[in-house]
Amino acid sequence: MSNRRSKARTAALQGLYQWQLMGQDVDKIDIEFIVQDIRGIDHAYFQELLRGVPQRQGELDECLGPFLDRPINEVDPVECAILRIGAFELLCRPEIPYRVVLNEAIELAKRFGAEHGHRYVNGILDKVAQRVRATEFRSRALRRRLQT
Repeated sequence: MSNRRSKARTAALQGLYQWQLMGQDVDKIDIEFIVQDIRGIDHAYFQELLRGVPQRQGELDECLGPFLDRPINEVDPVECAILRIGAFELLCRPEIPYRVVLNEAIELAKRFGAEHGHRYVNGILDKVAQRVRATEFRSRALRRRLQT
């Protein structure tokens, strides 16, 4: 399942990049991906990300904003899409552990982002996770302390 989800995130990143840069309608982007018939993808999750990020863009950008070193519209478009996907998952998919969200975002940034973009993405999403998943974050830290 996780590989199918990873592929869905990759496809959503590509689709959201198109949406951000060209303002292309997400329904048309979805149709393009259906026509491409990407094998092994969690298509329902792809659609959730492709539609959910634009629908909640204001909320996502507001969540990311305090941790950005520049306005969101000045962030590299690939990294911006990755940050929005990560923020969406942190806010809307509490059943996905925050470490999974961060790891998936870092992998996307390593594959598609700028040379050190994965560090930037990690730093921002880690701070978002501390804020929006505070209980999960604290319980993980407590477990680590108890193991040492």
